[in-house]
Amino acid sequence: MKERNLFIAGAAGEGIQTIGDIVARAFLSHGYPVFAASEFESRIRGGNSSTRLRIAEAPRNAPRPVADVLLALNPQARDHYAAALREGGLLIATEPGQDERNRLEIPFVPLAIEHGGQPIYANAVAAGALGASTGLPFERLEQVLTETFAKRGEEVVRANAAAARAGYDLAMAQLGDRKPDELPPRQATHTFASAHDVIPLAAAAAGCRFISAYPMSPSTGIITAFARYPDLGVFFEQAEDEIAAINMAIGASAAGARAMTATSGGGFALMTEGLSLAGMTETPIVILIAQRPGPATGLPTRTAQEDLLFAIRAGHGEFPRLVLAPS
Repeated sequence: MKERNLFIAGAAGEGIQTIGDIVARAFLSHGYPVFAASEFESRIRGGNSSTRLRIAEAPRNAPRPVADVLLALNPQARDHYAAALREGGLLIATEPGQDERNRLEIPFVPLAIEHGGQPIYANAVAAGALGASTGLPFERLEQVLTETFAKRGEEVVRANAAAARAGYDLAMAQLGDRKPDELPPRQATHTFASAHDVIPLAAAAAGCRFISAYPMSPSTGIITAFARYPDLGVFFEQAEDEIAAINMAIGASAAGARAMTATSGGGFALMTEGLSLAGMTETPIVILIAQRPGPATGLPTRTAQEDLLFAIRAGHGEFPRLVLAPS
């Protein structure tokens, strides 16, 4: 199978992450590993947000900046992310505009109302169209939709499946002789989990038994994941601030427990005196810095690597530390 890179773009509140999750899980159930990356603004509605899916026969560990298929849920998203679509790539939108590249015109909301009964099912229509454009059998999408919405009742499952089917069929009809070959199933099992879920599991496997932290995006999901997994045997404490958090972790480590804390750039700035204390007393401590763009409060919902030099040099005086970061 040729690698496929999908961009799902729209405004906050349009179900971008839901579409990405459904399509990703459908590919996983078909035996193909998926790498997903999301970008969203710090707002409840509007703006430009996206989810990128990278699908291949072998696992990938990073997204690609170029899209083979761009699914745009509104004209603003279409224009904002148009440059990411490769030459000859496929655009799926309600209003494709004047671009002469390959495109599908899918009326997400009208199809959702016609087949699901409510506009809320527009993201199911979009997931169906995206699945059709990549050669994914509809049965896989239907299976994931059933699993995802089973707790909400049979009518919700039926409406989602009907809306997805409408998007899938219309996309297939418009593709015509451009239809991709249907992907063959693979006998492979892959896990789909966010870093917020995987990091606590890895920490527990490495022997971590205590974490203290104060919520600061984008590290908050890591903290709450520990609280969701009591079976890991890791004691979790939400501190009153970052200074208390690192001091608690140092105390736990000094008492013999493998301990860590988690924060972002601004919180780590408050922890530097505690880091120096750990250096002076030679107390092992792990600090997870989920970096976001700065300076100061910066952009809470974005990610970056702007604090690497700060992490290397933080603290008073010289003492050993190991800084690990994605390359």
